[in-house]
Amino acid sequence: MKSITVKASKEYDVLIDTGILDNAGELIREKTGGQTAVIVTDDNVAALYAERTEKSLEKAGYRIVRYVLKHGEASKNTETFISLVNFLATEKLNRTDVVIALGGGVPGDIAGFAAASYKRGMHFVQIPTTLLAAVDSSVGGKTAVNLPTGKNLLGAFYQPDLVLCDVSLLKTLPPEIYKDGCAEIIKYGIIADSELFSETVGQVHCFNDIIYRCVKIKRDIVAEDEFEHGARKLLNFGHTVGHAIELLSNYKISHGYAVAIGMAVETRAALSMGLCDAGCLDKVLELLNLYGLPSETEFNAKELAEACLSDKKRDGGSITMVFPEKIGKCILKKIPIDEIEALIMSGLGKDT
Repeated sequence: MKSITVKASKEYDVLIDTGILDNAGELIREKTGGQTAVIVTDDNVAALYAERTEKSLEKAGYRIVRYVLKHGEASKNTETFISLVNFLATEKLNRTDVVIALGGGVPGDIAGFAAASYKRGMHFVQIPTTLLAAVDSSVGGKTAVNLPTGKNLLGAFYQPDLVLCDVSLLKTLPPEIYKDGCAEIIKYGIIADSELFSETVGQVHCFNDIIYRCVKIKRDIVAEDEFEHGARKLLNFGHTVGHAIELLSNYKISHGYAVAIGMAVETRAALSMGLCDAGCLDKVLELLNLYGLPSETEFNAKELAEACLSDKKRDGGSITMVFPEKIGKCILKKIPIDEIEALIMSGLGKDT
């Protein structure tokens, strides 16, 4: 078993192993206590892993209730959030009870926000079942839902009490969902670890090690800047344009695919500004292509710029964006709002 301790406003462990789901009840009992465990999951994951999770929790003495939402980003909205909070109230949950997110980023974000909000805070555990959630969204304490005007605009920083990453659960991932996670792994290599980037060229095989290395990078950044005032913004590489693409597509383009396009656009823009050389861009595009991830979008610069204006990273008259100087090192740069469209146009690599 690999273990990483995250030291933030709440200190907690990320445990990475094969088969750890069957010990979830015991590990959660030891960490949080409580009488009732609420499993928040989606309909796809529930069919695969809910009963197995419940069996482990029952063995540890928990009363169990289950809240199942429809899979997909479209469910990450205020209606689902309010429905979940009302469910917690109807089931008479206490602050000492535990909310367990079983699934990918959508159940994780909604469950975490509900745990942060209901009675001003419940125990919260993440059990990621997607590669993207394992390497990124289950760690760091960002919880949120989407509004019609933008992604993740309503939420809270709320660290989990424990993250249990059972690598064996990744074997059931459809290829498209697997690729979503690969986009985030590529992101980590570009922003902080050139060796990880180079090894990813050889394809992702050893999930335990890859997840450990990505989480370790995120752990160090979160410890330095939990509430995203500085260094944590580096984790947003590809996300400013990526979130705009998700919004414009009405979330038909998945997060990982949108971030892949965002990384390509933002690297092309970095080249146009003289921040990186053509070799850096070539490596990014080659790796995205290797994993079957997109690097271009049908949306034009004007549409993307307008969508970016509602991004939560906007600060007054500018948006802080992330640009690579080389593989393994990125910088933050404030871009005035009136320059966003031209910058994105340079990153699209075409006249749109």
